[in-house]
Amino acid sequence: MKGGSVAVALAVAMLAAGCGSKGSTVAPDACLLPPGAWLEALDAAPNPVRLDGQTAISECFTGTEDPGVGQTAIKAATLLNAEARREAGGPATVSLGYLDGAVHEGTSHVPSEADLVRRVDAAARFSPDGGSPGAAFERAFGKGYAAGQATG
Repeated sequence: MKGGSVAVALAVAMLAAGCGSKGSTVAPDACLLPPGAWLEALDAAPNPVRLDGQTAISECFTGTEDPGVGQTAIKAATLLNAEARREAGGPATVSLGYLDGAVHEGTSHVPSEADLVRRVDAAARFSPDGGSPGAAFERAFGKGYAAGQATG
């Protein structure tokens, strides 16, 4: 009995410490920056984008991150979408695609993030008239998306 109690105590201690648990990963502090900081970092797209100069956006999605991280991604996508609709093939569209690609990449291992992915996709693709954003948008968005998946 005594040996069993030690084993149980050891197992509880390992669980409390998060040993071997993917869900115990905490998102880096840079992920908690406000949307303006994310937008500023996204100006670098299609080159690698780093929040606070060091954190890839994809690193922000651990499954246990602060809910504000997802809200920031949605807000940034919404703001970039508004700018991208004014200049379909411009840098904001590349940044928007990068953000979407980085979110997809970062959440690919976290099934619980499916709702966040849908919401970022919706913010990125929103069109008030429901129409197609056009070929210039698709080219610029695709360029950013590929870069976001590769380096985001």
